[in-house]
Amino acid sequence: MNQITTSFRRIVTGHDAAGQAIFLSDAPPLNNQLVGGPGGPTFTEVWHTSETPALITARPKDRDEQGLVLPPPKNGTRIRVITFPPEGEEIRKLTGAAAADKFREMGDEQASTGGESAPHPLMHRTKTVDYGIVLEGEITLILDRDETTIYAGDIVIQNGTNHAWANRSGEICRMAFILLDGVPDEHFL
Repeated sequence: MNQITTSFRRIVTGHDAAGQAIFLSDAPPLNNQLVGGPGGPTFTEVWHTSETPALITARPKDRDEQGLVLPPPKNGTRIRVITFPPEGEEIRKLTGAAAADKFREMGDEQASTGGESAPHPLMHRTKTVDYGIVLEGEITLILDRDETTIYAGDIVIQNGTNHAWANRSGEICRMAFILLDGVPDEHFL
């Protein structure tokens, strides 16, 4: 795992023995991973829970996970920050098999839906509700039949939709994502 410096702190709170609120940690997140080599996005895993409702303890600890895992745990949540560099030709020219390899690096090869007819090679779908918040820069959200550019301060709510992210701006884009494990209803395609 590449250790890439982050530009934000992760502050975790808890309680002391008397039940008073305290700070347990205040430092940059350490779990950073560059996906796909140079030119790929950097995932910074901030925190996740293993259940909903989330278990509240006096001294919460990081959950151990090996490597990067794209979706949240079953019945859980995940928050991560992704830094997207400007998209280059190497991304736009990915084959379906190469795109699936990228998602394998992210722990969820089955999420990959990119293929020859896909609007973007990194199209993917997860069984999650995702809140995506643009912190810095701009990025294009690509869906099956449409796309839109979103900017710093914009928030996207994705409901298990097939999508891809394309940074066409020439500058980095940084987004925070809160992912909630979901269950498709009987009408979900």
